[in-house]
Amino acid sequence: MEPLRSSDPARVADHRLLGRLGAGGMGVVYLARTPGGALVALKVLLAEYAEEPGFKERFRREVEVARRVGSPWVVPLVDADPDAEAPWLATAFVPGPSLGEAVAAYGPLPERGLRLLGARLAEALGEVHRAGLVHRDLKPGNVLIAHDGPRLIDFGIARAPEDRTLTATGLVVGTPGYLSPEQAGGGGGGIGPASDVFSLGCVLAFAATGRAPFGSGTVDALLYRAVHDPADLDGVPAGLLGVLDRCLEKDPDRRPDAGDLVRELTAEDAPRTGEATDDAPRDGEATDHAPRDGEAADWLPGPVARLIAERSAAALALPDIEHTLAPADAPAAPGSAEPDTRETSGSPEPRDARPGGRRRFLLLAGGAAALAAGGAGPGGRPPGTAVPGATAPRPPPPRAARCTPSRCTVTSAARSGRRARRRSADCGWPSRSSTRAATPRSP
Repeated sequence: MEPLRSSDPARVADHRLLGRLGAGGMGVVYLARTPGGALVALKVLLAEYAEEPGFKERFRREVEVARRVGSPWVVPLVDADPDAEAPWLATAFVPGPSLGEAVAAYGPLPERGLRLLGARLAEALGEVHRAGLVHRDLKPGNVLIAHDGPRLIDFGIARAPEDRTLTATGLVVGTPGYLSPEQAGGGGGGIGPASDVFSLGCVLAFAATGRAPFGSGTVDALLYRAVHDPADLDGVPAGLLGVLDRCLEKDPDRRPDAGDLVRELTAEDAPRTGEATDDAPRDGEATDHAPRDGEAADWLPGPVARLIAERSAAALALPDIEHTLAPADAPAAPGSAEPDTRETSGSPEPRDARPGGRRRFLLLAGGAAALAAGGAGPGGRPPGTAVPGATAPRPPPPRAARCTPSRCTVTSAARSGRRARRRSADCGWPSRSSTRAATPRSP
C-alpha cells in the first residue's frame, strides 16, 4: 500500500481513505475504512472518464453485476454510488496478493493448490453464469489470494452473452493472452460461458508454470496465437493436463462447463466407491467433495501464506476511527435539526466547551461566595483583596459636613454684620452676635 498523495481526497462519501492500493488507466483503488470500522477496497473512476457516458455506463454495470452475483469466492460489494460526480464502489478488502503477484514472486503453485484454485474459481464462474452473465476478463490480476481460497474481482466488462455493445464494432475487450478465440476474433459472436472456461484454463496454466500459455509479445501476436496455435502446457502436472487441454479447446462446444470443472478438479479427493456419481455438481454447484476451509490451510506455498499473514497483521494495525462528542453549545448549520450532542469522526480542533448562560453565572457566583466566606479565616484571602469574578462593594455616601464652635472658620472670620450672620446661618451654627441678640436682658 502506498501513502495518499496530496491530490487524493481524505474521504469519499462516509469512507475515510487510508492509502493507495493501486491505480489503473481509468481509476484509483484506495484502502478505506467504513463508518462502521470495516476495511474496504474503494475504487474511484477518474473525473475525465466519469464525464464520458460510455465509461460511466460500464462502471454502473459493474456495480449491478457485483450486486447480482453471490459466492464465497467472489469479493462482495459493500457500497457504491455510480451516479456520483466521481463514481465509486467499495468491496470487501482482501489482504492477500493477486495470483499474478504471488506466482511472479514465489513461483508456481503445487498441484493441490492448483486443484483448489481451479475448483473455487469454477464455482465463482458458475454463479456468474447462473446470473446470466459472462465475466470476459478472467486473468491472474483479477484473482486475489486469501488463506482459504481465491477471490474473483472486477466485473467491469461482464455482459450477457447476447449483449454485443462492446464488440459490435470489432473492438477487442479484455486482456490479450487470456482471451478465448471467439473474443480474440473481435466479432463478438459465440462469446458465452465457455469463453470464461477458456480463460480459466489460461489462468491455471499460468499458475502451474509461471508463464502465460500463449507467450508474450505484441497484442496482434497474442490474439493470433489464441486463435490458431496450441497452448504451451510444458511443466503442467500430469494430473491436470487432461483438464487444461479440454478447457483450451478452440471450439467452445467442446469445453467443459463450470460444474464439470468442479467435479473433475475435486475428483482426486472423492471417495473411491465405484458407484456412479449422479449427484455431480452442475454449473458451479458446491459438493461434499470440494476442499473445506480446514483442508485449504496448506494449499499455498509457505512464503505466500506468510505474506498474507503479514498483510493481515498490517491491516489490523491501521488506525481506527476516533469518535468524539461535539459540545452542546457548538453552532449548528442553518436549518439543521441535529441534536445538541452529536458524534463526529476524526480529531477536530479544540473548541470552547465552557457551560453557557445561567449555568456559567451560577458557577461564578457560587465560587465568589465561597471565597468571600473564607477570606478572613486562617489561610483565607486577606481582607481587602478583590475576589475574582465578584463585584467590588460601593463606598458609603459622604456625610454632610457640620461645623463646631471652635472650628467654624466662617463664624470666626466675621463676628458682626450682615455677612457674618448670613454665613453663620449657612453653616448651621449661631454666631456670637446673634446669640447675644437672642438672649433677653434682665430688667
